[in-house]
Amino acid sequence: MALLQEWRDYAYSEEMQNSKEGEKLWQNYFNLEKGIYEQLLSNPSEVVEGTVEELAEKYDVPLSMMVGFLDGINDSLKETNPIETMEKDTIVKIDLDTEKLYYNMVGCNAEWLYNLPQWEDILTEQRRKELYREQKESGTIHNENRKVGRNDPCPCGSGKKYKHCCGR
Repeated sequence: MALLQEWRDYAYSEEMQNSKEGEKLWQNYFNLEKGIYEQLLSNPSEVVEGTVEELAEKYDVPLSMMVGFLDGINDSLKETNPIETMEKDTIVKIDLDTEKLYYNMVGCNAEWLYNLPQWEDILTEQRRKELYREQKESGTIHNENRKVGRNDPCPCGSGKKYKHCCGR
């Protein structure tokens, strides 16, 4: 079985989702993930390459956690890795697309990652705000052609019906 499937079967299993053991697993994973990102973002133009096992050793994380990390970062790379078929001796490459990475971190609500101090040297504050706004607006549906009905939620966002809010 490919490493990614083993990781997913374990980390996303029913017993891991609602247990203390699962909570510890994810807390540990997020701490290790943060450490890897701190190192990667310290030199974002460096292309990191090696086998999955070598990268796990380099970043001092268990092999399974490295697999989870590679799964999470894959959509933020200039060139994706063959994560579905990856084994411990598969050569992978981490070549960051920093804007895509920041955008995806915001999309995952990974505040502990998109607020890392290393971002200040990579993207301007203005660009980070733009990417943040783009990501947040990407999930918002705008329907400007529709008239607001009396019993519809008020478009001001108050949570009240339109007739009891702005429709008075």
